[in-house]
Amino acid sequence: MQLYNKLSAQERAKLIDEAGEDRLTISFYQYHKIQNPTLFRNKLFIEWNKLGILGRTYVSYEGINAQISISAKKFLELKEQLDNISFLKDIRLNVAVEQDNKSFLKLKVKVRDKIVADGLNDETFDVTDKGVHLSAKEFNEMLADPKTVCVDMRNHYESEIGHFDGAITPDVDTFRDSLDIIEEDLKDHKEDKNLLMYCTGGIRCEKASAYYKHKGFKNVFQLEGGIIEYTRQVKEEELENKFLGKNFVFDHRRAERISDDIISNCHQCGKPCDTHTNCANEGCHLLFIQCDDCKTKTDNTCSQECQDIIQLPYEKQKEIRKGKHASNKIFKKGRSEVLKYKK
Repeated sequence: MQLYNKLSAQERAKLIDEAGEDRLTISFYQYHKIQNPTLFRNKLFIEWNKLGILGRTYVSYEGINAQISISAKKFLELKEQLDNISFLKDIRLNVAVEQDNKSFLKLKVKVRDKIVADGLNDETFDVTDKGVHLSAKEFNEMLADPKTVCVDMRNHYESEIGHFDGAITPDVDTFRDSLDIIEEDLKDHKEDKNLLMYCTGGIRCEKASAYYKHKGFKNVFQLEGGIIEYTRQVKEEELENKFLGKNFVFDHRRAERISDDIISNCHQCGKPCDTHTNCANEGCHLLFIQCDDCKTKTDNTCSQECQDIIQLPYEKQKEIRKGKHASNKIFKKGRSEVLKYKK
């Protein structure tokens, strides 16, 4: 019985090309007390592997968080399979704004302590006691209310390339960092302000809304379905789009364009740019914003040092990066001092 992915990304990419079928990138989440996450995880993997699903999914005692891709022809089969799971029946599936058949190249279903890493040891609040969910139309209306404080619950490298007009964008590396900063900044307005939050698909806001209600905030709201669902409703209902720029996504696409606005800059030359890349030096792999000119000039690296390294023989490169397998934890996303124009 296969319980783990056995194909490499290259092998899977070849199979996708050979199939010649359009695929859909989809995300969904649900907070729910799962008694045996490992058993549930194995069941999902077996069923999803049969459907040719790829992607990254986390399962825990508090629920499920999924970002996956599936052949468009099998979408209804996925929907039927999810409807047969009681707490996922009629779950909203966020279909990506922009599609890419190779958004994911492996199926990974992992058991985690939490589906959203929050760093909290406080188990006294009920994550299902969430704030009020708002549609795109309702979100726009509340955004215009002077009593509203709109907060982006994503990390700095996400909000840098796109955010709602007028939103507070905390300069943080983790979701956990945001929780304390927002509480401290708004501690005197727990009753007289509307705390309006948004994120990519809604999962971080949902936990945050429950947390802030637990902390005494009276008027807590979140964007239903996050930026992804907001964009769909804006197009479908012909609403004014209040989101500026791109929506960062955690797959090979890296971002979806929501508006034509370019609100960030190349971290190397400073010209307007909102395209993320990873440094070609595998010992660095820094995530940063890079324009096409700088990409060509630097061979897709973040610094002269990394450009010099990738010219070396492969074995020498392996020797240099030995022990740096957790490079993102060392260099952080977009935080390196070599990035001259990082805001």
